[in-house]
Amino acid sequence: MSTITDSPSQAGPREWLGLAVLALPTLLLSIDVSVLHLAVPHISEGLNPSASEMLWIIDIYGFLLAGFLVTMGTIGDRIGRRKLLLIGSAAFGVASVAAAYADDPATLIATRAALGIAGATLMPSTLALISNMFRDPRQRGVAIAIWVTMFSVGIALGPVVGGALLEFFWWGSVFLLGVPIMALLLVAGPMLLPEHRDEEAGRLDLTSVALSLAAILPVIYGLKEIAKDGVSLLPVGALAVGLLVGVVFVRRQRTLDSPLLDFGLFGNPTFRTALVTMLLSMVVAGGTYLFVTQYLQLVGGLSPMKAGLYLLPAAFALIVTSILSPMAASKIRPAYVVAVGLGVSALGHVMLSLADSSSGIAQVVTGFAFVFAGGGPLIALGTDIVVGSAPPEQAGSASAISETSTELGMALGVATLGSVGTAVYRSGVEIPAGVPDGAGTSAGDTLAGALETAQGLSSEVAAALVDSARAAFTDGMNVIGGIGALLALGTAVLVAVVIKIPATGAGEDSVDGAVPAVNAEGQPAS
Repeated sequence: MSTITDSPSQAGPREWLGLAVLALPTLLLSIDVSVLHLAVPHISEGLNPSASEMLWIIDIYGFLLAGFLVTMGTIGDRIGRRKLLLIGSAAFGVASVAAAYADDPATLIATRAALGIAGATLMPSTLALISNMFRDPRQRGVAIAIWVTMFSVGIALGPVVGGALLEFFWWGSVFLLGVPIMALLLVAGPMLLPEHRDEEAGRLDLTSVALSLAAILPVIYGLKEIAKDGVSLLPVGALAVGLLVGVVFVRRQRTLDSPLLDFGLFGNPTFRTALVTMLLSMVVAGGTYLFVTQYLQLVGGLSPMKAGLYLLPAAFALIVTSILSPMAASKIRPAYVVAVGLGVSALGHVMLSLADSSSGIAQVVTGFAFVFAGGGPLIALGTDIVVGSAPPEQAGSASAISETSTELGMALGVATLGSVGTAVYRSGVEIPAGVPDGAGTSAGDTLAGALETAQGLSSEVAAALVDSARAAFTDGMNVIGGIGALLALGTAVLVAVVIKIPATGAGEDSVDGAVPAVNAEGQPAS
């Protein structure tokens, strides 16, 4: 029987100050996601991107971040986690400035891509350094809980800070938020963070890096285009190429001594189920957040600042449930805590699916709060379930896979559900007589385009166009809400049935904040 009396040395003030430094990238990345969605209408007005270009502006960051996470983890093992963190922070700051002053959609897409690659250096480095700095399991559990909570705090602050910036400055100001945060990290990091590298780290396989990107990007492109314009040769071909390259990637990983991605982990049902649940939940979250933020501004008529304030209940609900979930998991099986949370999210999605364009703001805000409240347990416990279900020697690889599924899921949500919502809008919007042909094309493309077009029309024609466009956009959000409810309920049942990890306080050998180990079949280890 193991005890905690012989636990490793306790972390001191320097480590806790270092944790504050490591929380900065997490805060920044969560702020960045929420702020960007809030800025979408202003980017549309300032740069006039097409619907396809706007989706790439939003999701290219997540695609490349997800694609490079495992790669950057391997590089960090070789050159040092602190060094990689500082290099990535500097690159993120420079790319943020470039994005802020982009003068056309192509430039903004390119700088967002650079931000994605730089961002991929931040999350794996912070988690690895936390594990190195906090050897005591109890302290490490507290440190990781604080780290996760900072993500929720960023979601809460993002709409308010971003709304204030958009109220008084141009859209590019939201990208400059990252500059002072990265500057502080560059100054404090060398003083407070230890260097850590794996002397036995495997060689970086550049072929695997190229194959992973060549598999992910064509698949996402194909899904977007099919949802937007229907089935045609080019997107189907892209899908086929991506899937084919994916097969080559998997086969190569199985032959390497140090694979970029260890697919042997997927043989564990607990690992596989938790990962799929996190992926699908992030898919729904990405598409839902995109449409709710636009609904509040373009349908509800709220200013960016007010829209940010209306999003606060959801963010605070996420913070509360993220903090309470580990405590609940000490008494109840973590799978049950996550499943109940997903049920709450499903209720929120149902509310979104029933909202209308004339009196739906209160219902949308309430439903969105339920969606986020239900997501707290998954955010707080999901990574622990994934890492805890893997063998100890593969915890680092499992953590990188978990991060990748989260980021890829968010990007997939924007790409797929965003495209579904756009397709519903385009099929439902009616362009009244009196709208010029060129302007009608823009109005039929996006709600932002319809509102801009309406400014140059007679009051009667403008009112008809705006009413139709807002109703069509709301129909798109309703469809996304319905999809989200079905996925949340399905994954809730899956988690409750498959994952058998006991409550963290269920036995003497349990350590607070740690998920008990499980065997290859996903059952509690004896």
